[in-house]
Amino acid sequence: MLSRLAGMAVRDSVDVESRARARTRRAILDAAITVLSQHSAASLADVADAAGVGRTTLHRYFPERAELLTALSADVLARIDAAAVRSQLDHGPAPAALERLCQELFELGDILMCVFSQPELVDTQTWEECSEADKALTRLVERGHAEGTLDSTLDPIWVQQVLWSLLYAAWQHTREHSVSKHRALDLCLRSLRKVVAASPGRLAERPVQDP
Repeated sequence: MLSRLAGMAVRDSVDVESRARARTRRAILDAAITVLSQHSAASLADVADAAGVGRTTLHRYFPERAELLTALSADVLARIDAAAVRSQLDHGPAPAALERLCQELFELGDILMCVFSQPELVDTQTWEECSEADKALTRLVERGHAEGTLDSTLDPIWVQQVLWSLLYAAWQHTREHSVSKHRALDLCLRSLRKVVAASPGRLAERPVQDP
């Protein structure tokens, strides 16, 4: 009996330590996103200060700047995939699902602007692979084509590029022109809606074939 209780106490202690480490790691990553999105040349000391930890603690998790950036890159991709899951892209009319995805990704503005300002965050091989979010968006656009609710002349890759371009424009609009996030998101959604909508005229069109 005593040995069993001792074993349970050890496991509980390990679980508590594991959760504490996870919280500290999360705090460091969140601080890095905030700091680096505002100042791409920020030091690890700046990140540690923002996270509320000492430099020694930060170095236990990320000994070098490169390791922190690698972890941030993986974290950003995971957040994008999570945003796609929350958007429930397989449910409801395709245009509405696409707008839900746009709204979810818009909330990742600080994170993704950090990526845009830190080219070294982009692991070319990893980012060029088709992620779960990419696959879900492709299925969504193809479903919209079949439904006749999305312009069939716009292929999934083009819709994806338009989506990211509009999001970037919206994020920049809030930073450079003191526009509220609500207004910027509204402009982004309005523009996206007009670009991808399948009007009667567009339904009669056919994609231009490569020669």
